[in-house]
Amino acid sequence: MAIPTSSINEYAQIPFEFAEGESLNQQAELNGVRIKSVRKKEPVHEPSPLSLKRSGRGRRSLRENVAAGDEPNIPADEILFSKQYYSMGEVASMFQVNHSLLRFWEAEFDILQPKKNKKGDRHFRPVDIKNLQLIYDLLRRRKLTIEGARNFLRQHKNSQERFEMIRSLQQLKSFLLELKASL
Repeated sequence: MAIPTSSINEYAQIPFEFAEGESLNQQAELNGVRIKSVRKKEPVHEPSPLSLKRSGRGRRSLRENVAAGDEPNIPADEILFSKQYYSMGEVASMFQVNHSLLRFWEAEFDILQPKKNKKGDRHFRPVDIKNLQLIYDLLRRRKLTIEGARNFLRQHKNSQERFEMIRSLQQLKSFLLELKASL
């Protein structure tokens, strides 16, 4: 007598539930089953989202940017405006970006107009650095696209003033938080 294959697959693995206090072998004898081996289920250990190792590609979240401390190292206005021009290397190190990215942003945004000498070296004025800070904020912190940032700058002509106000309020907030922590 042949057993249909569909019924074999249906009963290929039968789970058993064992009562507490009885050994597996005792339960198996009662059920008429021979146990070859027993696998114990180990709890699944899921890593936390921050401990996952991600590739260096793509955009980071705001939380990752804050944790990494990638804020631009722009000096205070008194120090910034003490020099007339900053070289491309100085500006790139302030924003922690490549020279090529600064050249790209210069081509994409009309408000960036660094002076070029006969040799072709770019020299950024403090006003250009402030504009770069605004562009950096739009692209890196607010996560706008190039086109979105360009439209934002076109629509909000006074965006530089608003940006300065936001920066000063953030500095005030950090000062107050430090003051609160020291109490």
